[in-house]
Amino acid sequence: MTSLRNVVVLAIGSALAIVLGFILAAMIEKEKRGEGFFRTIFLYPLAVSLIVTGIVWRWMFNPALGVQNFLHQLGWESANFNWLADPATAIYGIILASIWHGLGFYMALMLAGLKSINTEIWSAAKLDGVSFWRLYVEIIIPMLKFTFLTCAILLSLGVVKTYDIVLAMTNGGPGTSTWTPAYFVINAYSTRSNIGYASASAVIMLLITAAVFLPLMLVTAWQVRRRQAAAV
Repeated sequence: MTSLRNVVVLAIGSALAIVLGFILAAMIEKEKRGEGFFRTIFLYPLAVSLIVTGIVWRWMFNPALGVQNFLHQLGWESANFNWLADPATAIYGIILASIWHGLGFYMALMLAGLKSINTEIWSAAKLDGVSFWRLYVEIIIPMLKFTFLTCAILLSLGVVKTYDIVLAMTNGGPGTSTWTPAYFVINAYSTRSNIGYASASAVIMLLITAAVFLPLMLVTAWQVRRRQAAAV
């Protein structure tokens, strides 16, 4: 139950990567200068494996080496950034590291979606005096719903198989507070040496994954057919 609860929390928290990715993509699309530079900077975390990402963020959360120590040196003695030591906050540390790692990927997908929008739509909205917020909320975001759906599917796939970053940052701790379904299955096999238990857990994980992804895949296929029909 802890693993299932954590995977839901991870999914909700990691969804911020899609939101922030869209905001960054909109800012880069609006400001053409330096687009290549910023796109490279935000995509750079993808070149780093999840194991390395987890180790780096574990150092950052280390009170003697990381952000907390830095804030204390600046005089902010009450600052507490030792999230990984607390069972109540450890999962949020993993979410923060996951967002950092995947943000550039979703930004690139959103940027591609924004570039696919007909430039006449932007020009017409500008001539009609449509405000910035109305333009994005009522026109741009609805036009990118297929891109958002694609990002949601990819994000969900990544969340379900979350293991590497948990292993590197907390090794499932403190206690079992950061266990995920993938970590649960591998732990049952490698640590407990219980192949039957691990296999049963993997089957349950497969059934839950199918229950989540089949509707998303059906909606995606329906959207594709609608697009093709509209194009004809």
